[in-house]
Amino acid sequence: VFFRAGALGTLEEIRDDTVPRLMTGMQSVIRGYNSRKNYKKLQEQRVALIVVQRNLRKLMKMRTWPWYRLWQRVKPLLNVSRTEDEMKALEEKAEKALAELEKETKLRKELEAACASLQGEKNDLLTTLESSKGNMSDFLAKQSKLQSQKAELEAQLNEVTQRLQQEEDARNQLFQGKKKQEQESSGLKKDLEDLELVVQKNDQERATKEHMIHNLNEEVAHQEELINKVNKEKKHLQECNQKTAEDLQNVEDKCNHLNKVKTKLEQTLDDLEDSLEREKKLRGEVEKGKRKVEGDLKLTQEAVADLERNQKEIEITVQRKDKEITSLAGKLEEEQILSRSKAEKAKANLGKELGELSDRLEEAGGATAAQIELNKKRESELAKLRRDLEETNIQQEAALANLRKKHNDAINEMSDQIDHLNKMKARSENEKEAMKHEADDAKAAMDGLSREKAAAEKMTKQLQHAMNEVHNKLDEATRTLNDFDASKKKLTAENTDLLRQLEEAERQLGQLAKIKLSLTNQLEDQRKLADEESRERATLLGKYRNLEHDIDGLREQLEEESEAKGDVQRQLSKSSAEAQMWRAKYESEGIARVEELEAARMKLAARLEEAEDQIEQLNIKNMNLEKTRQRIATELEDMQVEVERA
Repeated sequence: VFFRAGALGTLEEIRDDTVPRLMTGMQSVIRGYNSRKNYKKLQEQRVALIVVQRNLRKLMKMRTWPWYRLWQRVKPLLNVSRTEDEMKALEEKAEKALAELEKETKLRKELEAACASLQGEKNDLLTTLESSKGNMSDFLAKQSKLQSQKAELEAQLNEVTQRLQQEEDARNQLFQGKKKQEQESSGLKKDLEDLELVVQKNDQERATKEHMIHNLNEEVAHQEELINKVNKEKKHLQECNQKTAEDLQNVEDKCNHLNKVKTKLEQTLDDLEDSLEREKKLRGEVEKGKRKVEGDLKLTQEAVADLERNQKEIEITVQRKDKEITSLAGKLEEEQILSRSKAEKAKANLGKELGELSDRLEEAGGATAAQIELNKKRESELAKLRRDLEETNIQQEAALANLRKKHNDAINEMSDQIDHLNKMKARSENEKEAMKHEADDAKAAMDGLSREKAAAEKMTKQLQHAMNEVHNKLDEATRTLNDFDASKKKLTAENTDLLRQLEEAERQLGQLAKIKLSLTNQLEDQRKLADEESRERATLLGKYRNLEHDIDGLREQLEEESEAKGDVQRQLSKSSAEAQMWRAKYESEGIARVEELEAARMKLAARLEEAEDQIEQLNIKNMNLEKTRQRIATELEDMQVEVERA
């Protein structure tokens, strides 16, 4: 393989520039990816630490809040004061009953019967109380279950709150409003309706986002198809460029080979120059034109259109030369006939007429002068041919300079034509030498007619052979020009196709940039929607905290009612030891009190069950919202990664 001087050095410089640039870019991308990954991990750890610290702070604050502790301690005592008042009233009634005991002795038997019946009712009441205690154990079991569910919900909420740091102030404000909502149990229904509306709104927004995400996925798939198509076209263009580079390298190799051939030809011409000292000036001009033509071989050496024009001119010149050769051949035959007749006459009359001999000698001298004039005419024709050749070379140089930038790929085919032209030039020089020899032979023919005839026949044969070679060269040049024309058309079509593909690729890249910008805008909109969902989730979390506080209040109220029920049981046991006279009244009052307690318990149980249902619904909605948020966040991250890759 032959390389142009400096080509390997240029390739090595390009490699030295490209490899560090690629390595630096790849290292920068890897370093940026690792840094972003570490930063994301540290950011998640920071959010987790903030959430844990906030939860611990809230727990410690609730445990050490004086008002809360005072309220927990004072609340059970509020019912004790009412019990003491009732005990005082009962004692007063007992004193009245003792005062009336004597009056009611007569009714003792009836009262004993009534007491027996009341005792049965008492047993029933005790059974009812025991069953209520069993219900209380069920309530306690439900309470423990609720507490376990609460712990699970708190764990889930802790995971949710890791992404809700910016909403801390809003939750604190909502937490401060818990006291107001302790007395606003009637507003729970309205809040639940609002929550249902919010959930419906979130469901609608979720459906909208899913539709948008589906559309975005379709657009991303379409963009991937476009990117694959562009990559294929890019690969095809690279292959075409590689093929063009290979062709260019082959052309350069052939140019180097032609340069070597040119060097050999120059050496040969130098040798011929030494042997042609008599034609030094003419040969110098021809050699100068030849060097100029050979020097332009490095820059794309042939022009198809000019070669066709030159071919036509050469054909015209050949036709003209054929006519001249024909005329010269006729003249030569006439001279041969004339010389032959003169020789015969001289041979017949040699011994008779010495005077005629002198005349023939004069005629021979005239023929010699005519032959000299013919040789001069031939030399003038050769000079004209040289001038035509120089003009052709000048025209070729101009055409080569104009087409040098357009036809680099045609150097391979043109090299053969250059070889043919060099051969034609060498043959023309041989013909010139032959014609010189013929001129010498014509001069020598004056010494003998036989030698002149042989020289004339030899010259005629050589001219015919040269004419045949010129015709062959013209045919070969015509075929070469046709090949060059076909190659030129093919290369022009390929170049046009490559330009069209390049423009289409650039247009597609512009469309991809626009689509990427629109996807980025859609991603920003999705992020804004996610932020709005986070704020709404924070609102739901505050309402959930309020409901938890209401449940705690209801649980405490239930504990108070349980303590009141224990007090009633103690009062019943104490009243059973009292006199039978006022026992009926006391027991009737106790029954009324138990009924009130039972009604209050049932009311509390209903409210507790309703609150549990609300909590379960809120938990389910919260879990659904959390799953939706996580899914949307995951899809947004995937879309962001795909957009960054695009």
